[in-house]
Amino acid sequence: MVKTDIKSLNLSELENLIAEMGEPRFRASQIFKWLQSGVESFDEMTDISLKLRERLKENCYIASLKILRRLVSKIDGTVKYLYELNDGETIESVLMKYEHGYSLCISTQVGCRMGCSFCATGLGGLIRDLTASEMLAQITTAQKDQNIRVSNVVMMGMGEPLDNFESSVKFLELVSHPKGLNIGLRHISLSTSGVVSGIEKLGDYNFPITLSVSLHAPFDSIRSDMMRVNKKWNIDALLTACREYQKKTTRRISFEYALIDGVNDTKECADELARKLKGIMCHINLIPVNPVKENSNKSPTKTKIIKFKEWLTEKGLNATVRRTLGADINASCGQLRRKEGGEG
Repeated sequence: MVKTDIKSLNLSELENLIAEMGEPRFRASQIFKWLQSGVESFDEMTDISLKLRERLKENCYIASLKILRRLVSKIDGTVKYLYELNDGETIESVLMKYEHGYSLCISTQVGCRMGCSFCATGLGGLIRDLTASEMLAQITTAQKDQNIRVSNVVMMGMGEPLDNFESSVKFLELVSHPKGLNIGLRHISLSTSGVVSGIEKLGDYNFPITLSVSLHAPFDSIRSDMMRVNKKWNIDALLTACREYQKKTTRRISFEYALIDGVNDTKECADELARKLKGIMCHINLIPVNPVKENSNKSPTKTKIIKFKEWLTEKGLNATVRRTLGADINASCGQLRRKEGGEG
């Protein structure tokens, strides 16, 4: 018998499940709260009858994570987790502390099919999608481990959220539920490599999240070498989708731009980037590329990074250089998993 992934059910679906078991619907609200608090066993639900707990055990399972490794930065306290899933696969999350609270960067897939040249995650390809419950479990596990409350979530870890569209949307609905973790959607960022069909569908939901688009180059010739997705949806198609998304949501878009020395850090690139983004309400997040041993990419010098930023601001664009966190623990996702032999 295939058991139900109960933590991935929304409250309405849970009410229907409980009603089918002949129990009053209000029980669903109790169970929902327990699940969102991060319990790993039905036995922890102490205000639920033993009979109902046994039936839940027979018919459902609770997705949980095991912490395989925990690396803590001596520089800034950033915590990097390597989690083991119920089936033995591994994923990563990164917990970062800011003045406004704790932010967790979560994974949405085991591996990734996008194959971006500068990313460690995609080197082993896609293994499988994560469920909404496995995304939630990354938050509840980190909260319990550190005895803190996560106030911001970044869907920017391993995987492409819009390649796992249904589970990502379900996660957004669950994580923001008032009876659950109650993390406001305005405190959540979803990062995409440029899956145009997903951006188009996401706009219809009108979630007040921050959409972060990994652009990384203003010319198709450069971006196609960096990102395989550009061969399916080029820059013009991507930016058309972004403009339509903005019309639907009125939300500012964040464009991620990983600076690679000698590749996309020229004055010509800055000028073309400004031209391409004209008319889009946006912020450009400049990211010095993380070194990955499987390729020769390296970050420009600090002077070149600042100069690139100045070229953009001179054109009227809002650009900042991302602060590096967890530098001493390789906090970018994918690297720890590969060290543990989880290349796929």
